[in-house]
Amino acid sequence: MKFILLVVTNALALAVATWLLDDITLAGSDRNDRILNLVIVGAILGVINSIVRPVVKLLSLPLIILTLGLMLVVINALMLLLTSRISAALELGFHVEGFWTAVLGGIVISISTMVIDAILPEPR
Repeated sequence: MKFILLVVTNALALAVATWLLDDITLAGSDRNDRILNLVIVGAILGVINSIVRPVVKLLSLPLIILTLGLMLVVINALMLLLTSRISAALELGFHVEGFWTAVLGGIVISISTMVIDAILPEPR
């Protein structure tokens, strides 16, 4: 149940990012295809944030301390770029154009996730 809520939260946050930023795109032939792609990309982002992100945060801990936490924004952008690369390899149609778009997308996704987590009920 917790993983399903994580995937739904990530999919909704990705939908907000694709809606707000022109350089984050999601291809699909129809609405159902785009929703399915969003859910799959949300699952990919969830797996990346669960496995890869803690390792990257641990390795970049000195930089996080040195920049007073601003490096976390860069880490979020890198995780979004990695998600874009994996979804491109799986031909899901999700694409992030460039690093600065990924930085903005990471900020939008972080804020969207906070709002969605506040609205959705906590899993038991």
